[in-house]
Amino acid sequence: MRRLDAPHLLAASAELADLLVDTVAGGASIGFLGPLEPAEAVAWWRERAQAVAAGRLTVWVAYDAGRPAGTVSLALPDKPNSRHRAEIVKLMVHPGARGRGLGRALLATAEEAAVAAGITLLHLDTETGSPAESLYRSAGWTRAGTIPDYAASPDGVLRPTTLYYKQVGAAGAGG
Repeated sequence: MRRLDAPHLLAASAELADLLVDTVAGGASIGFLGPLEPAEAVAWWRERAQAVAAGRLTVWVAYDAGRPAGTVSLALPDKPNSRHRAEIVKLMVHPGARGRGLGRALLATAEEAAVAAGITLLHLDTETGSPAESLYRSAGWTRAGTIPDYAASPDGVLRPTTLYYKQVGAAGAGG
C-alpha cells in the first residue's frame, strides 16, 4: 500500500487509468459509464493531482506484481463546519484481485489515516445491492438510507445508492 503525492499520482496516471477502465468494465458503479476510454481515465486521474497537492484529497494504491490492483481516496471538505468529517471515495479493486481482502485493507488504511488526521466521522455512498455493501457492513459502517435512481451503472441503468457512515477516532471510541 502506498500513499501517492501529486507528482507520483501524475506519474502513475496511465497505470491507474488501466485499473479504472478494468474496474468499470467489471461492472463497478464508481461514477463512469462504460465503455470507459483510456484517455478519459488518464485525464480523470491527472485532474485529481491538483486536489492531492492542495491537501483536499489523499490517494492510496495497493500494488500487485508492480501494478495497481486497487485504490481508495479520502476527500476532505474545505468548509469550517465540516472539518471533522471526510468522505471515502473511489474504493476500487481490479476484478482479477477481488476476494483476497484488498478492499478491506484499502478501507482500513483510509480509516486509520482519517483518525490520525483528527477526523471523527466518515461517509460514503455505494450502489445498492453491490458487493461493496457487504464489505462496508462487515467493516462496521452504518446504513443511513437509500436514494432511488441516484446514479447510472456502467451500462447506463439508473440504480439506487445507499449512504453509509462510520464514527471513528474519539467519536467512535464509545460505540
